[in-house]
Amino acid sequence: MATIARECQQHRIAATANVVISDRPGVAGITTANDMGIETHVVPYKGLDRPTFERALSESIDKHSPDVVVLAGFMRVLTESFVRRYAGRMINIHPSLLPKYTGLHTHQRVLDAGDAEHGASVHFVTPELDGGPVILQSRVPVKAGDTESTLAARVMATEHVIYPRVVGWIADRRLDWNGGQPLFDGKPLTQPVVESFA
Repeated sequence: MATIARECQQHRIAATANVVISDRPGVAGITTANDMGIETHVVPYKGLDRPTFERALSESIDKHSPDVVVLAGFMRVLTESFVRRYAGRMINIHPSLLPKYTGLHTHQRVLDAGDAEHGASVHFVTPELDGGPVILQSRVPVKAGDTESTLAARVMATEHVIYPRVVGWIADRRLDWNGGQPLFDGKPLTQPVVESFA
């Protein structure tokens, strides 16, 4: 979140971070956003049932009429109805080469499988968990002696490059959503753009 917000504020991408919303009070992201002069909201999940929480969350989002909702460190699984409300306008980043390793503990799962490479995927959010069309992937080699933490750190460094890039593509109208299909530079994006960090 902070990297994307900085890229916006330093005019490296033609976007504006209008608001940072968290489902937990007191998290570092809210403090960071406040320090950067970005409006923040907390919509606490604790004590609410899912429909009430998602209604409050969508009200908080919709006050700002965003062109895109960027999930960054937001770990709550969202319902189909919520996701459909923002179809084609909500993106997420996931630490794996989707469709491999949806869900949690991706770095350890890569090591356990003996994979030669790992990475991160920026994708449109759809009702299927980590299943939306992938826009851009980073790829890094898995090195001999890698641990979960060393591999995670190397992948995270690439996330700070590729996620702002996708936000920039949306801001520049290079990336669009047309009837359930992503378009990149006016053409259907049938395979993700891949960037190697070897």
